[in-house]
Amino acid sequence: MDWFGRAKIKFTHHVSPIPILSKDGSQTDLLKICETSTPPCQLNPLLFNGHLQTMWTAVGKDAPEIHYRRQIFNSNHANYTGTFAVDFVVPPHEDRHAKLPPRTAYFEDGKFEAIGSEDSRPMLIVLHGLSGGSYEIYLRHAIAPLVMDNGGWECCVVNGRGCANSEVTSGVLFNARATWDVRQVVKWARKTFPNRPLFGLGFSLGANILTNFVGEEGSGCLLSAAVAVGNPFNLEVANIQLQNSFLGKELYQRVMGTNTRKLIMRHKESVSKFTNLNFEAIERVTYLYEFDREVQTVCWGYPTESAYYRDASSSDSVLGIRIPYFAIQSSDDPIAVEAAVPYQEIKSNPYTVCLTTSLGGHLAYYEIGGGRWHAKPIVNFLRNMAETINLKSISHQVNGDTVVEPQYASSFDPIRRKMQVEVAE
Repeated sequence: MDWFGRAKIKFTHHVSPIPILSKDGSQTDLLKICETSTPPCQLNPLLFNGHLQTMWTAVGKDAPEIHYRRQIFNSNHANYTGTFAVDFVVPPHEDRHAKLPPRTAYFEDGKFEAIGSEDSRPMLIVLHGLSGGSYEIYLRHAIAPLVMDNGGWECCVVNGRGCANSEVTSGVLFNARATWDVRQVVKWARKTFPNRPLFGLGFSLGANILTNFVGEEGSGCLLSAAVAVGNPFNLEVANIQLQNSFLGKELYQRVMGTNTRKLIMRHKESVSKFTNLNFEAIERVTYLYEFDREVQTVCWGYPTESAYYRDASSSDSVLGIRIPYFAIQSSDDPIAVEAAVPYQEIKSNPYTVCLTTSLGGHLAYYEIGGGRWHAKPIVNFLRNMAETINLKSISHQVNGDTVVEPQYASSFDPIRRKMQVEVAE
């Protein structure tokens, strides 16, 4: 047990992390930025393991009051049609909408159309965890220092389809592999705010989606950097470990299964128009893997939930990342289990660094007094990148020093997750 809640910290990284120039002309690298962004991890000693930390999330409800305005985006993907909701952080307002989460209201007529700006304020695009939304407590703790009290940042949260009281308008639901909505928002933000540096932040399922996205985009990614917190990475490994322990199955799998079942049943009428889901079977769902079997496989065409987990996992996507990427994990996380963290892939990619703490649970990190430690390295890293780093220096060459590119077998595509073998004629 760590002494009085003082967690051990370790960094996993490439032997030669990407070199980066500071605005003052001095040279640093990705690892040094991550290290200087990470303060000592002193957590509440009464919550001395990952289960207690994670369970306390049902009790510790204090969080900064973030206000949002919601815009409904029409998907521009040819195959994955429908709509999704994006919540933008705005100054405090008194508007209330009975069907939206607290402190959230729609944009007033004409306001969203005029949102474009030439300013250079950094902008954060956030993805939440499974069945959550912009209202999540862990999320608000992390973004509050950046957006409140003249923090200087702009921020929006991309809600999963059907989440955060958004409507389902097609047969497409949230999915750990679904990167197209965040891709659309990032492209929209680049066009709408041409001078803003864009950053990504994802939690849990959202961290998995964000990792898949930046891996798919590679060197063409429009984000300047990304932070992923509590990423399950290898969903099949995480699922197996959860099923093989009593608390994993009877607590975490059961809670997540119940939450997702309630979510889909809330949208039963609209979803029924677009899918052939068996709602009688869904009503009997107890565990998350049962939900994935009854819902995700049917909606997305996977033969089994294991096939979905393998396809949606972001562990291989780490190999394709070509922007500064900072992962924050806890080795006692009972949901995003350490066995699923792709440490070897992280070591092979100079654009990625993983911070692992020995305590913290799943998106918990409760300090004495109720603060959330994970907010500190997130905020420090993002501020360092936006305020002290010459973002234009982040390329394959810095001050004449060529970045050591990851070397893989030429036939392996980390995004397709398959070795491509040419058949001899």
